[in-house]
Amino acid sequence: MSVIFQDLENKKILVTGANRGIGREIALHLGEQKAHVICSMRPGRDAFTDLQKEIEKAGGKASKVEFSLNDSKAIKEELEKFIKEFGPIEGLVNNAGISKDTLVLRLKEEEIDEIIDINLKGAMIVTQVLTRHFLKATNVSIVNISSVVGLMGNPAQTAYAASKAGLIGFTKSYAKELSSRNIRCNAICPGFIKSDMTDVLDDKIKETYMSQIPLKRMGEGREISNLVSFLLSTASSYITGEVIKIDGGLYI
Repeated sequence: MSVIFQDLENKKILVTGANRGIGREIALHLGEQKAHVICSMRPGRDAFTDLQKEIEKAGGKASKVEFSLNDSKAIKEELEKFIKEFGPIEGLVNNAGISKDTLVLRLKEEEIDEIIDINLKGAMIVTQVLTRHFLKATNVSIVNISSVVGLMGNPAQTAYAASKAGLIGFTKSYAKELSSRNIRCNAICPGFIKSDMTDVLDDKIKETYMSQIPLKRMGEGREISNLVSFLLSTASSYITGEVIKIDGGLYI
């Protein structure tokens, strides 16, 4: 079931990593809200055409910006170019992220750099670039997609957990810093959600985690996107700096 938030109609909302998984689900759900969804993808990705058709079929509008989250120059150039043509972006979903499960003793420095750069630094740079323009917009809301792993930790995911925990700290600090300008910032911590990232997990690992989830199932992408739309809308206008788990009770 989906709730329609009328104030999201025509609202310009950037979703990073919109081409697959949870990001794609969020983009499509915002299409149903009739928002103007700005899909951020890495250069060379050809997934936008199909996504654009689906968003427009749902009643929304879709645009694309291309940059890698570890390329701050490209981030600034692409976003400034979009804003010059269409006006200030009014909502942001920092969703893009990577994970490389490796025991800490085998973790390479370049792997740490890549995970931190994309999952944390990239989100910070995108938000920083847009903040000056947020000041010219109204009812701005930012949603950072963290992870329950950032709260509870997980073996073989030290760099990933650190990056997601950092995103939570960034969320709280940004919320305090910009709240006086009516700019809100919240974080969502998904647990195990069905996606291409969880599809590659070994069946035994899935069974182990399923046994620890009180609701005894993985979450659906739609269960994340429903909350994202709520947090982007004025229905949540008195919520900022919050960290909300969607994990079926995995970490209580």
